[in-house]
Amino acid sequence: MSTYENYSEASKHYDKTRVPVGGEILIGVLALSRKSRSEFRLLDAGCGTGAYAALVLPYVDHIDAMDINPGMLAVAREKLADATSGANIAFHEGSVASMPFEAACFDAVMFNHVLNHLESGQDGNFYGHRTALAEAHRVLRSGGLVVVNCIGHEQLRHGYWYLHLIPTALSACHDRFIPAEKLEAMLSELGFALEGRFVPLDGLFQGAAYFDAEGPLRPEWRKGDSNWALAPEQEISSAEAKIRELRTSGDLGPYLAEHDAKRRQVGQATFFVARKI
Repeated sequence: MSTYENYSEASKHYDKTRVPVGGEILIGVLALSRKSRSEFRLLDAGCGTGAYAALVLPYVDHIDAMDINPGMLAVAREKLADATSGANIAFHEGSVASMPFEAACFDAVMFNHVLNHLESGQDGNFYGHRTALAEAHRVLRSGGLVVVNCIGHEQLRHGYWYLHLIPTALSACHDRFIPAEKLEAMLSELGFALEGRFVPLDGLFQGAAYFDAEGPLRPEWRKGDSNWALAPEQEISSAEAKIRELRTSGDLGPYLAEHDAKRRQVGQATFFVARKI
């Protein structure tokens, strides 16, 4: 479903430089919501390699993990093999735009950095977002939760020290990520009531690897952030040349620190939580 990344290839390296940012927010939301449910069934829509599913599995009764890419799904199955034996989790190959589930069968649906992959970024209408969220509304029980974990425009500009090195990709990403106000309006139009917007200020997508100033020189490091897939080869080469120049001059560490300074105020991701009316 992704319009810009080959996840069959990326799945081989994804978990080397990627962690589930904001897990504590997700766990808290699900734990509070399940208090009113004797059994709690969660859909991980666009589960990728299963990082978020692994994190929240102890807090729900059952997870259905779905992804359109067989490579990502294979990694998730391997990662969660022990849980599968206890029937806590089931895996499905399918699209978030047409979910292979009956209506009103889930207590929560989570989209973790998925919806931007449904857009070309050219018309500004975000039909991919709307289609997926409408499907979430369909498969949720009354009062069920949808959690959208995505990147805001200010976070794109200031939350990643290296993105300014690939301006074409940064611009393309900006057009694919829905503005917060538009997302909240869309949720309301689709029959959801917004319950909150949360930003994990200390979360890092790449964990400790984020501070590897020479990371952009390595393809496997870049595979942990699909934004690099939107950069033309010439732009990647230019970014690599800049990193090497700074390394040679001894200025690479200060350069990273300078361009990372605002991340502590804006974070790298935003969680939107809404309830089906």
